Amino acid sequence: MNTWHIHIEGIVQGVGFRPFVYQYAVREGLGGWVNNTYDGVHIRIHANEERARHFLDTLMQHLPPLAVVKRYEMYPVEEEEFAGFSIIQSEHSGPAKVLLTPDVAMCEDCKKELPDIENRRYRYPFITCTNCGPRYSIITSLPYDRPNTTMADFVMCPECQKEYHNPMERRHFSQTNSCPQCSIEMQLYENGKIKRDFSDLAYIVEAWRAGKIVAVKGIGGYLLCCDAGNREAVKRLRARKHRAKKPFAMMFPSVDDIDRYAHLSDIEKQALRSIDAPIVLVRKRSGLTENLDLALDEIGSGLHRLGIMLPYTPLFELLLRQFGKPVVATSANVSDSSIVFTDEDAIAKLEGIADMLLMNNRAIVIPQDDGVMQFTVLHRQSIVLRRSRGKAPVYPAANIPLSGEAVLACGAMLKSTFGFVINDNIIVSQYLGNTANYESQENYLRTYEHLSGIFDACFDKVVTDMHPGYFSTGFGKEMAHKHQARYIQLQHHKAHFYAVLGEHKSLETEEKIMGIVWDGTGLGEDGNIWGGEFFMYRKGNMERVAHLDEYPFILGDKMVKEPRISALVLSFRQTRDWMQAKFSGQEWKIYQQLIPAAKLRCTSMGRLFDAVASLLLGIDKQSFEAEASMQLEKVASRYYYQQALSFEDTYLGDVLPDNFTEFIINSVLQDIDNQVSAGLIAARFHITLVKYADLIARKHKVHKIAFSGGVFQNALLVDMMIEFLDGKYQLFFHKELSPNDECISFGQLMYALQLHPEMEEKSRSPV
Repeated sequence: MNTWHIHIEGIVQGVGFRPFVYQYAVREGLGGWVNNTYDGVHIRIHANEERARHFLDTLMQHLPPLAVVKRYEMYPVEEEEFAGFSIIQSEHSGPAKVLLTPDVAMCEDCKKELPDIENRRYRYPFITCTNCGPRYSIITSLPYDRPNTTMADFVMCPECQKEYHNPMERRHFSQTNSCPQCSIEMQLYENGKIKRDFSDLAYIVEAWRAGKIVAVKGIGGYLLCCDAGNREAVKRLRARKHRAKKPFAMMFPSVDDIDRYAHLSDIEKQALRSIDAPIVLVRKRSGLTENLDLALDEIGSGLHRLGIMLPYTPLFELLLRQFGKPVVATSANVSDSSIVFTDEDAIAKLEGIADMLLMNNRAIVIPQDDGVMQFTVLHRQSIVLRRSRGKAPVYPAANIPLSGEAVLACGAMLKSTFGFVINDNIIVSQYLGNTANYESQENYLRTYEHLSGIFDACFDKVVTDMHPGYFSTGFGKEMAHKHQARYIQLQHHKAHFYAVLGEHKSLETEEKIMGIVWDGTGLGEDGNIWGGEFFMYRKGNMERVAHLDEYPFILGDKMVKEPRISALVLSFRQTRDWMQAKFSGQEWKIYQQLIPAAKLRCTSMGRLFDAVASLLLGIDKQSFEAEASMQLEKVASRYYYQQALSFEDTYLGDVLPDNFTEFIINSVLQDIDNQVSAGLIAARFHITLVKYADLIARKHKVHKIAFSGGVFQNALLVDMMIEFLDGKYQLFFHKELSPNDECISFGQLMYALQLHPEMEEKSRSPV
């Protein structure tokens, strides 16, 4: 017999991996040991090769619920015999290579124990086990052991100690283990005073019933909560949060409670109940606006989808069960600021927004918003809208070729993330917000310092966007100088394309892939504003092969915030008299001069959506990003999913017009002149965009198309692309990442990793 060493990397710490290995080894009668180290889990066993291989194969086939194995190996070492099998002390030396475990929702076992009056954790608001609870938000260093978390100061009672040290227990080495005897303490802050050791959850429920707004500390930060059926409470929350129209998410007690209000598919139910427990955007049932027990108009601003989640912590589970109805649950901040996560900031910043704060003394190291996703109606294609709690910061991809270099990618601005490759692992931060905002910049820096510190990062390459005004660009230049790293810039939309190529492991493809990248804004290589782009990629080479026809870009952010300006610019040659009413006399006069004189050009698909929404629906100003395009999608969806429209219901024939942008605006205006229904026009507009993509693909004789950019958060457009193009082409959509700018940092990483020396020389910029 030989002694074998097994090394396993991935999400293997904080997920019960060691007791899982221990229990199986004991059942098999094997001698040896298992431990955590800086680079994963290590196992020694004494067995013949056949038995050792069987042991390893069985482990890989029956992993703990939260474990993700990225790579593993087994090799013989010097023979050693063991009296039994044991879990030995973790080793801390060496560069950190293990993947961090995301925060996860309460597991089914804890959910069963919580209401069990016979259980010693009956109604304990912080019940957890090895399979659930906070991870990333409380870790201070690796490996993931209790002393390296914010649970370090909590001393376990004898019963919890016994569980913690028993390898046959579900709570063996559960770093968040506690119970009512060694409890995490809640505090209530109200009327300028703190009540310590607070436990009266009925008081919070009664506050909701009285129309009050309560800030509740969750896993990644505070959530502002109020009765979702109380219109005045929701209006007050909007006013205090300075959030005029952007929809709020709701938390429901259970899936069954959601059924009255929304159409839930099986895959949506599965997502709601999953361990990452995101907010899921689901289609609301028709005729609900008059429903008096839910303030839908105040919550959803007339949109056709509702943002819904289930309680993902035991505290929320207890509160929602007792309340028996849904609550609004939105990030505790003033709009566009970062989520509040410290108790001190909650008192300082939320006192004017919340009527009371439900705090606790378990500190949060890194804040995170709730993740958000949706599925398309027909084809159930998943679309990640915000990758955060439950997913970040790991990207546990196997088979992406890593060069061994350490790379930092700094991301974009509006949907900011950063990423790095370090010690053969890929890290992509949680959503960090709009870094045009100072608080979001602080959050970006805080998260970077935390993650780079955990991995003791020193970078060989730093990649940023080309835009000189982005916070992330300036930060990247500083880091390149600090680390004496090679500094590389990558065009915004090319980064989008690299991201979806990387997700599908297609960077080494010999076959041409066309990338369609449609979004609102990105600085182009020619100094203009891009956003309606077609690229061609083949084995490291990418070129721009087509784009929306250029049109003037005027007034900077004002054009982005006011769809009426896009409408005027794009219809300038075929303006209708009724459009003048959208502007004051002075505005009309000035804009008539600005448009023909504009030097800056634009190819943005986002602005084309804005223009059509303004012309068709009269949406002239928007209070939050993409409001106009979301309303356009709503109108188109209602019509398309009820009517039997085909690929022939398009404004295009089989030949591309000389100026597609002008053509489609003119077509929409003609339909408006002819009093065609808004639903049909909106649906035709979407179908025409699919036809446009088809004609460009046919022109370039490709068989594979990849999609990225914020426009592909539009579930109807994605459904249509699949409905009309799948089979004719092989289609690639994002899977783990959002198509919006959150994926930029990952795309920058993919670009840097596959750069050949001659390509790198061209892309390098002086720091």
